Amino acid sequence: MSTGLLAVLSILPIAAVALFLVILRWPAKKAMPISYIVAVLLALFVWKVPGAQVAAASVNGLVVAATLLYIIFGAILLLNTLQESGAIRTIRQGFTDITPDRRVQVIIIAWLFGSFIEGSAGFGTPAAVAVPLLVGLGFPAMAAVVAGMVIQSTPVSFGAVGTPIMVGVNTGLSADEGIKQLAASMGYTDWTQFLYLIGSKVALLHAISGTLVPLFVVALMTRFFGKNKSWAEGLKIWKFALFAAFSMTIPYLIVAHVLGAEFPSMFGGLIGLAIVVTAAKKGFLMPKENEYWDFDKKENWNPEWTGAIEIEDVRSRHGEMSMVRAWTPYILIGLLLVLTRLKFLPFLGWLKSWTVSFENLFGTEITSSFQPLYLPGTIFILVSLITFFLHRMDVNSYKKAWKTSGRAIVGASTALVFTVPMVQVFINSGGGAAGYEQMPIVLAEGVAALAGSAWPFFSPFIGALGAFVAGSNTVSNMMFSLFQYGVSDRIGVDPTWVVALQAVGGAAGNMICVHNVVAASAVVGLVGQEGNVIRKTIFPMTYYALFAGSVGYSILYFGEKGFFNLGTLIAAAIAVAAIVIVNRAVKKAQPPVDYSPPV
Repeated sequence: MSTGLLAVLSILPIAAVALFLVILRWPAKKAMPISYIVAVLLALFVWKVPGAQVAAASVNGLVVAATLLYIIFGAILLLNTLQESGAIRTIRQGFTDITPDRRVQVIIIAWLFGSFIEGSAGFGTPAAVAVPLLVGLGFPAMAAVVAGMVIQSTPVSFGAVGTPIMVGVNTGLSADEGIKQLAASMGYTDWTQFLYLIGSKVALLHAISGTLVPLFVVALMTRFFGKNKSWAEGLKIWKFALFAAFSMTIPYLIVAHVLGAEFPSMFGGLIGLAIVVTAAKKGFLMPKENEYWDFDKKENWNPEWTGAIEIEDVRSRHGEMSMVRAWTPYILIGLLLVLTRLKFLPFLGWLKSWTVSFENLFGTEITSSFQPLYLPGTIFILVSLITFFLHRMDVNSYKKAWKTSGRAIVGASTALVFTVPMVQVFINSGGGAAGYEQMPIVLAEGVAALAGSAWPFFSPFIGALGAFVAGSNTVSNMMFSLFQYGVSDRIGVDPTWVVALQAVGGAAGNMICVHNVVAASAVVGLVGQEGNVIRKTIFPMTYYALFAGSVGYSILYFGEKGFFNLGTLIAAAIAVAAIVIVNRAVKKAQPPVDYSPPV
């Protein structure tokens, strides 16, 4: 069978997702079973994968889905605990004291706090922490999910203390001894330093592309969830949005070059948070009092925006709670995530020492395992228990938090038990009697055959495809890093830059990843609207991958084609378009000047 036809067939499970979930707007619990069936039929009858391997991949998917549901439950439990204790009321008031402007609040929580949590824990944890916090502050559930997904871009490549680079790219490339020899010939006899080199290039591409992410977040929020449905109302605070972007990306870039790939997102988010909150309190670049932006009254919201989880205005039964006490659970979350992810501390080894493993499922090479103590869900539950005592909650309120959380988790389970197994069948489709590579590689090879020397433009989109189907930048890098390296070798360009483009695209793909959207939505009880979320996040994802690809092309062909090559022209066109759009939006948002003489 030809490469082109195989590539067309391999895209069918993804096309099923696009058709039923995004275009026809079916809920994930109905769309994903169809996608799973398509993947299984292709694996069995075209790729001729043994039935035992398909079954093993499906069971592995169920185990992964169970771990995701555990994380989601922990996040919901923490949110409900804070609501019942009265902490959410105090936190909401604290943000109102900084500013009641929702645009500023979403940048601080989603972009900065979310980046820190991503750097600490990764694996979708920012959505489990930042999204419910936004809902607790009074954001529509869908607005919170969209914001949480869009920021799953710039910090993702260095999430979970650098896992996508130090594990993903490492696993993808280290199996080829020729690459290690090349690294040594470049002076990188220490393989870790070679990974750091790639990481520094990833950070540069992210720092450039990520500049507009906070602006995307606020513009999407005001356009789709504002009373006036206006892009301009979001773009109007472009100065503050860019300030917040640079406050994170500049430290992020410096850390990547100085300390390596483990800490850019963690330190960038934390330093940016300190800078921006301090500046906001002092009124730097803040909207004027008569220009504060807020959502319309809740009774006027579209019912599709709201989730099943209702945030009530509960007071602490011990009077007004202090800001420090209210924020302590989130501080503990950040602290525990950091302490349990750093390799030089003993906690990582202790928590990973208990591994539940199902080896060689159905006689195949597929092994499923998880580490219960290491999962973020365990930390969420632990902090919830600590909060019970810290906030001096009564037993009935705490029982209510557990019961509410248990009911909320049911909605996500149906979608995830088909979404993740589909992904696993798709990924584990190699080694069949037909002799074809696994479906993602076949699809990438088809694109590479068409792209030729223009591959740097397509490289981030392949990374995004990997994250879209796998739900993980790390897995995308594992699947495609070696393939990307091989393509760069064939077209004669620096492979480290192409692998960096893969990692950047893999991060951008998290914005539209189905099971991340399902998980983030489930945390706030927004079930059945996954397609609506993806329709809103696909545009910033496309911008991110295209802009990064254009910058990468410009760098790779600078020596051969000069500065004014196609990549530079496209990147410049995107930058100019952004400037023009913001300028027009700001002018549109300005009140008309009254030139009539005073009466």
